[in-house]
Formats: sequence, structure tokens, C-alpha cells
Amino acid sequence: MMDSTHSSDTTTTTTTLSHSNSSTSQSPASPPTQYGTVNNAPIVVLSPCAACKILRRRCVNKCVLAPYFPPTEPQKFTTAHRVFGASNIIKLLQELPESQRADAVSSMVYEANARIRDPVYGCAGTICQLQKQVSDLQAQLARAQAELVNTQAQHANLVALICMEMAQLQQQQQQQDHQQQQQQQQQQQQQLLAMSDIFQNDWLFTDEACQGSIWDEPLWV
Repeated sequence: MMDSTHSSDTTTTTTTLSHSNSSTSQSPASPPTQYGTVNNAPIVVLSPCAACKILRRRCVNKCVLAPYFPPTEPQKFTTAHRVFGASNIIKLLQELPESQRADAVSSMVYEANARIRDPVYGCAGTICQLQKQVSDLQAQLARAQAELVNTQAQHANLVALICMEMAQLQQQQQQQDHQQQQQQQQQQQQQLLAMSDIFQNDWLFTDEACQGSIWDEPLWV
């Protein structure tokens, strides 16, 4: 009686173990999935995101880090995680709307790279350098504008001088023309006077000749 009971228990245990083994072999552990969109079409990525892979945790469905830290860019999360920490990154992304999360991640990665390059000033050092460049460019622009104003003033003075010289030349030409006209008028007057003198002399000579011929003839024939 005891032998039959023992054998039935053994059979039940063996059946249970074999059923559990078959269930395990039929349903293997599926890798974590990530969901996203490409051209407004949903896709499934059968690999953990770079953040979850570096943090050694399972990448759950709708992971807040997956859309911004793909598995092909692990250095991106490593840099941001080194400066801000994973909890702060997750907290910041959860507080922002989805439309602003990509810009926030880009800003954090940029700031983290700046902090790694310059642990003392970080982005402030870059901003100071850019502000210095802006100041230098503004000074160059002011000098260029001053030179432009000076050049324009010189050009205006040169144009004024040219106009004055042209006016003087025109005035001199007018004076010369007036003098020439006066000289021509004087010459014409002198010629007229000379001709009138000649005409008057001829008339006197003719008159005298006529009078001489009249007195030379006898009064009584």
C-alpha cells in the first residue's frame, strides 16, 4: 500500500516538473520593447535604449528616455548622465510636454559637454567667449561705420571743391567771353569811326573840288 502511494506521488511530481519545463521552453523571455514613430508610423525596437542599457535595467514600454537616447548613441546619455544624473533627467522630462523634450535633451547634452570641457565655468565660459566676440565685432562695426562717415564727408568736401572750381572756371569763361565781346564791339566801333572819317574826308574833298571848278569858270562868256 505504501509503495503504491509513493509511486503515485513520484508520478505526479514528475508530471508537474515536465509540464513546467515544457511551459518554460514554449514561452521564452521576450526582450524589452520600445515604441516610437517614423514618418507617423509606429515601430517596435527589440533592444533597450542607451539609457536603460547603461543603467542595466529593463527598458519598459513607453520608456521616457527611449525616444531621446537611442541604442546607437550611447555616448549621448553617458555624457548627460555624468553631469545631471539619470533621476534628474527623467524628472525633467516628465515635467515637460513632449513637444519640448527633444530640445531639453539637446540642451542638457550640450551643457554636459561644456561642463566636461570646462569644469569651472561650463556653458558660462562659452557664453563669455561669445559675448566677447560680439563685443569685438560691434567695435569693428563701429570703426567701419566711423570710417564710412569720414569717407562720405571727404567725398562731400571733394564734390564741393569740384563744384567750386567748376563755378570759378565757368565765371572766368564768362568774363573772358564778355571781354572778347567788348573788344569786338570796340573794334567794330573803331572801324565805324574810321570809315566815317574816311567818308567825311572824301565828302569834304569832293565838295572843295566842286566849289573850285565853279569859281574857275568865267561868269560872262
